[in-house]
Amino acid sequence: MFKSLQRIGKSFMLPIAILPAAGLLLGIGGALSNKITVQTYPFLNIPWLQGIFKVMSASGEVIFVNLALIMCIGLSVGLVKKDKGTAGLAGAVSFLVMNASIKGMISAFNSNVTSIDTGVVGAIVIGVTVSYLHNKYRDIQLPAILGFFGGSRFIPIVSSFAAIGIGMIFFIIWPTFQGWLINTGNTIADLGLLGTFLYGFLLRLTGAIGLHHMVYPLFWYTELGGVAEVANKTVIGAQNIFFAQLADPNHTGLYTDGTRFFAGRFATMMFGLPAACLAMYHCVPTNKRKLAGGLLLSAAITSFLTGITEPIEYMFLFVAPWLYVIHALFDGLSFLIADYLNISIGNTFSGGLIDFTLFGILQGNTFTNWIYVLFVGPIWGMLYYFTFKYLIIKFNVMTPGREEGNEEIKVVTKETLQETSIEVLKALGGKENIDELDACITRLRVSVKDVSKVDKKRIKELGATGVLEVQGGVQAIFGAMADPIKQRINEIIE
Repeated sequence: MFKSLQRIGKSFMLPIAILPAAGLLLGIGGALSNKITVQTYPFLNIPWLQGIFKVMSASGEVIFVNLALIMCIGLSVGLVKKDKGTAGLAGAVSFLVMNASIKGMISAFNSNVTSIDTGVVGAIVIGVTVSYLHNKYRDIQLPAILGFFGGSRFIPIVSSFAAIGIGMIFFIIWPTFQGWLINTGNTIADLGLLGTFLYGFLLRLTGAIGLHHMVYPLFWYTELGGVAEVANKTVIGAQNIFFAQLADPNHTGLYTDGTRFFAGRFATMMFGLPAACLAMYHCVPTNKRKLAGGLLLSAAITSFLTGITEPIEYMFLFVAPWLYVIHALFDGLSFLIADYLNISIGNTFSGGLIDFTLFGILQGNTFTNWIYVLFVGPIWGMLYYFTFKYLIIKFNVMTPGREEGNEEIKVVTKETLQETSIEVLKALGGKENIDELDACITRLRVSVKDVSKVDKKRIKELGATGVLEVQGGVQAIFGAMADPIKQRINEIIE
């Protein structure tokens, strides 16, 4: 079950990786074509310039409008081992067939329900179904007369028939199931600040084992994150609501309170964790600071700009798991404070400077209350700095540079990528020990046949800031080089 959840969470990252580019277009285009912005800055009121901004906004918006379909394709591709193109096609076709089936059932039975939008839940069901059928029937051999439809060609066909059945089931159960989701979302909302704290705390805590990708999409894209009317349309999910409001030129006031599932990230990622890096640097003996400084600085800059925090977190997770729990508590408090202050900044991917600028500053303080982050952030930085520095020294935590001996701290670069990839493959037990290999943004995720053959110490020597053993495999945190290493290893294996 753990392994399956990890694969689903990893597969979410393929479609989610599209969102920063879409958000960039929508954020800039929407902000600079907004009526209030144009009135405030008349020099922007040039027809051809406004045309460009509106095209940018529309181009970004179409991604979010069709996000469920895109996620379905991403899941279908991510959950199969081979012939991923066929799986993607089958996923797209099946998702469309499912929705057509639901529409047909509504029409045939003259239902009081005028429409059913299963959103990301439908995407998950179709994606998992398609991947199961693909893995089971990809090599099927049909009788000679039907031979053309055998093999991979059979997958879109059988998946479409399965989608008809899934559509019928959704027609029957969806109103009740949707009611459960809405009630659960309302319960979380009724918890107020406590609910926001618990979300932030659990999100960070599950991130330690890579299962956070199973948590936040449920709030971002389903009724758990809220349901709202935007521009006379019902929009579901915190992120969908935010971007629908962003694209609505008639929206007034603060953006949706669904941004409570985003806004707490900025103080931690832009200020807290970079300050923790500074604390770790100051805890390193003077003669070793040159070695540790580059690693800590690059990790801090990455967190500040992009909100990618794993390279920092894995510097202390394995040597002091209790310190990670404290970090998760701080992050939960950050979400609570942001909610209390009505900070209403959305994001596409994470809580770094890029999203802060696009969906906070550019949208205006009237919509987002972004200015409060600049007051909370430095306080959060001091909280992390003094807490980490005190605890590292008090309990002699072996953060980078404090280990016994004089081992060099290595960082994977483009120049060393090929050689490192070869050595990582050897440390994983060789290609004959690899069952499945993939990567998310910062982690190399490997399913192996025999975990005992994996040399975790060697993988860390090759530049991984952490190596986590999970059921049936390992996760190695290589930061931004995780995906390039995966590609090189796959090239070697093939």
